[in-house]
Amino acid sequence: MPSSPTPAPGTRANNLARILRLVHEDGAQSRAALTERTGLNRSTIADLVAELVQRGLVDERVPDVPGRVGRPSPVVTASANVVAIAVNPEVDAIELAAVGLDRGILVRERLLNEALPTPDAVAATIVDRIAAWRRGPLADSRVEAIGIAVPGLVRSSDGVVRNAPHLEWADVPLAELVATATSLPTVVDNDATLGAIAEHRYGAGRGIDDIVYLNGGASGIGGGLVIHGRPVAGAGGYAGEFGQNRPRISADEDRRTADGVLEAEVSRRLLLDAVGLEAADDETLDTALSAAESSTVTEEITRQSHVLASALANAVNVLNPALIVLGGFLATLAELRGVQIADAVAELAMSESAEGLQIRQAALGADRLLIGAAELAFADLLADPGERS
Repeated sequence: MPSSPTPAPGTRANNLARILRLVHEDGAQSRAALTERTGLNRSTIADLVAELVQRGLVDERVPDVPGRVGRPSPVVTASANVVAIAVNPEVDAIELAAVGLDRGILVRERLLNEALPTPDAVAATIVDRIAAWRRGPLADSRVEAIGIAVPGLVRSSDGVVRNAPHLEWADVPLAELVATATSLPTVVDNDATLGAIAEHRYGAGRGIDDIVYLNGGASGIGGGLVIHGRPVAGAGGYAGEFGQNRPRISADEDRRTADGVLEAEVSRRLLLDAVGLEAADDETLDTALSAAESSTVTEEITRQSHVLASALANAVNVLNPALIVLGGFLATLAELRGVQIADAVAELAMSESAEGLQIRQAALGADRLLIGAAELAFADLLADPGERS
């Protein structure tokens, strides 16, 4: 995800951005807390908050504290009425949500696909849902921008989808296409990259600065990296494609393809087949796998966990993360075979690289990609609220 330019430190524009980001990322803050965290004086904080209120970016209220003597410090919250439209087009469904600047999800829909969605169909769906929401739950809201999380290689500089093989998209100028259709600023990035950002800021990776994130979805397995607290996308924005790596498979019975990549061996489709489902969202698949008593299902879960662990060990050896976060159907594998996966990673990875390693399920669940897409959409506003609002 490209970095948005931030105003020079010490300027009014920079201080506005600091306050808005604090209440966006950390939730409601009293003026007193903002004074302490920023080092600015009380009158400056009051002036900056007043400007953000005037711009409609934050709300301020005086809390009702029973029994308190004196006037309590006003509480500042990011506005729920400034929203980003978050979109995740997948092979089985298009998920959309309106996410407030306060990170609340105002409305969310999952629209099943009858066929692979084309870029034009995705753009038309976004136009349709925004129009419908503006007549309903977003009637009093201001739509800031659109963020799209795509399961494929995205050139982050301009939002061109270079290759989304499962969607059968190649060199699609998706950001331009959707921006033209909606007349709204639109940004696009890889879904797992955005999932990594969301989990780092708000989920399982909060407070940890070296993270490998793997996302398991209908289109396969993607990855995102956070190194020294910053997302790492690579020269073109394509880093983290763990699903295209070839895992070490030592047991022939664990192999499903002659020379398969990780996402061919560790597959949502194979898990759906094992439980007899044609399609399902993550929650439904998780429930089916957790409740299954068939040896066919349990053996498939165990097999995929073996293969996944070998891929994770390779990532540990190369990147030496403090934390691995698993999202989507990979989180279900971690839930059901967490000890097996952790033990296998410890056995296969270099012991020094695996010291202190934690493996966790994504804490944001089904919201992770949409929250990541919303963060992408809000990036320019958060970097310079005086310029964008």
